Amino acid sequence: MRKTLTLIFTLITLSLFSQIYNPVSWEFSQSKISDSEIELEFKANIEEGWHLYSQDIPESPPATSFTFIINGDTSIKVLEESESIKKYDPNFDMILKYFSNEAIFKHNIKFEEADNFKIEGYVDFMVCDDAQCLPPDYVEFSFNIPEHSTDSKEAEESRWWLFLSALGAGLLAILMPCTFPMIPMTVSFFTKQSKTRSQGIRNAIFYGVSIIVIYIIVGVGVASVFGSDAANLMANNVYFNIGFAILLLIFGASFLGAFEITLPNSWVNKSDKAADRGGYIGIFFMALTLVLVSFSCTGPLVGIVLVKAASGEILDPVIGMFGFSLSLSIPFVLFALFPNWLNSLPKSGGWLNSIKVVLGFLEIAFAFYYLSKADLIDGTAFLTREMFIAIWIMIFASLTLYLLGMIKFSHDSEVKHLSVTRFSLALVTGVYTIYMIPGLWGGPASLMFGMPPDVMFSESPNGVGNSYYQDNEDELLSEIKDLKLIMSQGNFSENNLSLEEITKRKEELKEKREMGPQRIKVFHDYDDAIEYARLVEKPLVIDFTGYACVNCRQMESNVWSDIEIKSILKDDVILVSLHVDATKKLPKEERYETTMAGRVKKIVTEGDKWMVFQANTYGTNSQPYYVFLDNEENTLIENANYQDYGTVSLFKDWLKRGLDSYNK
Repeated sequence: MRKTLTLIFTLITLSLFSQIYNPVSWEFSQSKISDSEIELEFKANIEEGWHLYSQDIPESPPATSFTFIINGDTSIKVLEESESIKKYDPNFDMILKYFSNEAIFKHNIKFEEADNFKIEGYVDFMVCDDAQCLPPDYVEFSFNIPEHSTDSKEAEESRWWLFLSALGAGLLAILMPCTFPMIPMTVSFFTKQSKTRSQGIRNAIFYGVSIIVIYIIVGVGVASVFGSDAANLMANNVYFNIGFAILLLIFGASFLGAFEITLPNSWVNKSDKAADRGGYIGIFFMALTLVLVSFSCTGPLVGIVLVKAASGEILDPVIGMFGFSLSLSIPFVLFALFPNWLNSLPKSGGWLNSIKVVLGFLEIAFAFYYLSKADLIDGTAFLTREMFIAIWIMIFASLTLYLLGMIKFSHDSEVKHLSVTRFSLALVTGVYTIYMIPGLWGGPASLMFGMPPDVMFSESPNGVGNSYYQDNEDELLSEIKDLKLIMSQGNFSENNLSLEEITKRKEELKEKREMGPQRIKVFHDYDDAIEYARLVEKPLVIDFTGYACVNCRQMESNVWSDIEIKSILKDDVILVSLHVDATKKLPKEERYETTMAGRVKKIVTEGDKWMVFQANTYGTNSQPYYVFLDNEENTLIENANYQDYGTVSLFKDWLKRGLDSYNK
């Protein structure tokens, strides 16, 4: 009785005299153990001086407890918990188990691979210090199973791709005119510095490590400036994409020989003087001198890696710089270890500048891709599909003429004869140029890897020739079939709608559809789409996409182009494409605030609306992402993404299984 009165008195006192205060913050995360098991983690961060009670205590102070709601079933579960403190608690005059600073609770969930469900619930807890207790509180949690694995898998694949791309950029940097000639100088430096073979090996390895450390410092600097939240926003930001395009154009012009991008000479001179000191300090500054002197050639490549990395997670700039510096440093270390290999190196010459010029053409081509992204996000429609493809045709045609020796730039030496390598590259770029030409008239251009704007952003979105009228004819036949089905089933009378009212509403909704990828008519508003799907009694396929999403364009260009898939998307389902990066402002009365991933999110644009809808409803924010719904908005089969369903056979099977489930 005494303990109970103590607790009641404490709580009443606090409720009367205390401000709202919460010394505990909770973090919820999940990790994949296997294809059929997931570990849920509940972490409590506790302020100094306060403690959180264990699950295993008597009834007097409320124990920490976890309530789970799975498929409508509610249950209280005892979780595995981190090591607790067992000590006398003056608040309750008892020896109790509690946590200070931090508490971690874990619970494993097993599921079938095809399962797709949500775990919700709440944590009940109470915290005290040595003199008082706060009222019992609770925090809600939610997990999506197993959709979280998609994002982690995508992140892992993205980082491997970034690392390999950075490795490739580092190897290209070796072949630059201001980097390649430094290899003999480096070997000469180590020959003079090292008196024994073992000392030479140590010095060479330290030199390579120094190069890596210098570049990683740059990566850490970028990571500290661009946190992961800001980075994700940058990728879909108009000004960021325009800025990166301008950067690529400047780098491209520099590689073509218009000007040189160099660091101040004073930096190089100071570093060079420090390198003369000898010892490990001298070796480090020798590495720094290499980085500074080669900047005019490596700077553009480093810039590309960093900007690409800054569009990902916070560790990505570090990973990118590690990959770049690793491949850049290895040749210097190897030639320092084995000086005799120098005899097998090709001599410096015009071929180094040719590599630089080829990279310049490619950087200019990619600059227009980022301009196109900015154009699509902003909705200005300046770079149409035809304009983009025409620019690329001219760039690659010019590159072909350059490789054939028909175009020369300021730093090029005379081409007396074509090497087999140069002629082979000219054939590849020439064929690619010709391949892109049909894209000007609506050709698929799949090998452009989703970089051009979609056909819906074409100057002739309805196709060239009679393709538009054929589409209209097919659509009319499909609608007649739908109308006959509705009449035969009598659904219009069940919904208290006359046939005339249904026909009128269908016409109103039809006007809201627009020509989409592969000339498939799509909705861009979810409510309109689900209403239309109910009227025509067809399932709804949600396509979460983005104007700046390359994988979305790949999917639309290479997968949706299949005749059978295109037929299903045109005739058998209703398709709604929701762009999560749309910048069109919502009417003021439709703007609101909500929570996403535990944070307050202001819904101002259409993109905000669909992004939150995807994240809060389906537990993911990756695109493209596909959901198959019936007319009651129930998910019929597992949801699909690009990584797991990005081929014709897999996506076709997914669509057919969705139709089979709907027709049961």
